[in-house]
Order: sequence, then C-alpha cells, then structure tokens
Amino acid sequence: MNVLVTGGAGFVGGHLVEELIKLKANVIVVDINLDKHSYLFTENLHKKSTVINLDICDYKKLLSLIKKYKIEFIFHLAAQALVENAYEDPKYTFYNNTLSTVNVLEAVRLNPQIKGVVVASSDKSYGKMAKTPEVNANILHKAQTAEVKSPVGKYIETDPLSGDHPYDTSKSITDLMSTTYYKTYKIPVIVTRFGNIYGEGDLNFSRIIPGAMKSLIENKTLLIRSNGKYVRDYLYVKDVVAGYLLLAQNIEKVKGEAFNFGSDDTLKVLEVIKVIEKALNKKVNYKIINTAKNEIPYQSLDYSKIRKTLGWRPKESIRSTSEKIFNWYLLK
Repeated sequence: MNVLVTGGAGFVGGHLVEELIKLKANVIVVDINLDKHSYLFTENLHKKSTVINLDICDYKKLLSLIKKYKIEFIFHLAAQALVENAYEDPKYTFYNNTLSTVNVLEAVRLNPQIKGVVVASSDKSYGKMAKTPEVNANILHKAQTAEVKSPVGKYIETDPLSGDHPYDTSKSITDLMSTTYYKTYKIPVIVTRFGNIYGEGDLNFSRIIPGAMKSLIENKTLLIRSNGKYVRDYLYVKDVVAGYLLLAQNIEKVKGEAFNFGSDDTLKVLEVIKVIEKALNKKVNYKIINTAKNEIPYQSLDYSKIRKTLGWRPKESIRSTSEKIFNWYLLK
C-alpha cells in the first residue's frame, strides 16, 4: 500500500515510518523540517522511504503529491506540537494545525481511492473544563495535593472539547473538523488522542523525559517549567505506533470514531523524575522555574474504549524503557 505520513520526520512520525517499512508499505514522508538529527535520519529510515520537503498548508502541492504517488492511506501527524511555542506564536499554531488538517481531509474527500486517514490529536483537545465544574475542582484539588500519587478522574471520548490555550484549542478544532468531515461526507477518518508521548528520538528537550536524559548526559540542571505538580499520562512511542497501526488495520470497523490512548503512568512531573532516577540509578539535578502559562494542571485519559474495541493497551512504562532511551541519547 502507498502510505503517506505527514510530519513523518518528527519524533512519532519516525517511529511510525519504521514500523510501516517493516510491514512492507511504500512509505511517502512529507515534512517541512528535515532535521538530520531526527529519528528518521539517524536510523536510516530515509533511505527506505520517499522523503519530501513539503508544507502541506499548500493544498495544491499536497493534492499533486497524493495523485503522483497514488496515496491509499494517510497518517496525519504534522503539526506545531509544542505548547510553549503555541503560547508565544498563537497565529502560526492556529494556521498550521488547522489548515494542514483541513487540507488533508479535503484531499481525502476528493480522492476516493484513499481508504482511510488517521488524524493525530491530543488529550489537550479536552481542555481544562471537559467535566463539570464540581468534578474539575475535585480533580484539581487532588492533583495539587502532594500526598496523592495518581489523582482519579479520567477523560472519556464523549467529554466536550474545551481548549482555551492556543495549542489546546488548535487540537479541539482539529478534532471537530475531522468528525465533521466524517458525519457530512462519510470520509474514512479516525481521531486519536494521546497523553504525553516519550521515547527514543524526541529532540524537544523542553519536554520532561528528553530534558531529564539530556541533563544527566551533560551534567546540567534540568529546568522545570511548571510547579512540578502537573499531572499527565506518559505513553511510550512504540505503544502509540502500535495503536496507529491497529486502527488503520480496522478502518472499516472504527471509522468516524475518536479514541483515547492513555497510560498507567499517570504521574506528576516530579514523580517522573523519581522514576527515571530509580530506573537509571542516577540523580537528576533540577530547578523549578514555574513559568508555564495557562496550561492544564491535571489530565489523564480513560483508554477503555480502544481496549474493549480492539484490544489495545500500553505494554511499556517509563521504568521499563528508561535505560534504552537513555542509551539512545547517549550514543547519538
């Protein structure tokens, strides 16, 4: 099958391309940033796929590429994916994340040979107020209480999309556009919402896990943007890719649906550091600078829908993967 991966030179995209190559797919990668230090290049995946430098916000070029390579399936991962960058440049974030998505959806609408499109969204699309104010207040209280390890109260797919940070809202819009195209035009689209993804090849060192690995390797102080109590699901990248492929293989069964992909590692930032320290038997020097603005204090996803529908569940944890992730950064 001819498979297009938008944002395929990114962190998750590289791992997805790797697995698609193993499945003997003819993989076409498009990205606006072909970083030679990315997983796609360091693992020599660019030699086994067709890599094209292209901004998919240019609809005519995207359509031309789809026709030229006879694309039959799309994984749409391209996005401005950094929360802090979205805060600093909301206009570009909205432009990039919404226009790229509607271009992909429109291309699928006009090319019936495309059997499916998986759209990468985020837990951030739920925003802060996905549940009632009373439930939110309870979750937030528990999340900020130091003695509580894993606050209860997980988001489910039927919760409203309520982003109010530029990045979060761009993902809410992405979700709504995707479901609109399914309900109106019946295009075979699936929306995926993930927690914080980590693993080998993440070069965004402002994120807690790659940042901690870099601080250990370079013997530098890790700067923590939040107050250290923000809670997130942490999901290993290869578990994410397994979820993408499972959905693609069952497109006829699950098209038009949205799925949460959560984790059993629902942790505060400082708890993540403790897990890494224990797994590697190393001390992470860190400093809390608490500069994060308008970010979500607590977020965790209920993944029972994908577990019951297709049998997916995360196989790895921060503890089980820390050593191989550390070694990847050490060798690169």
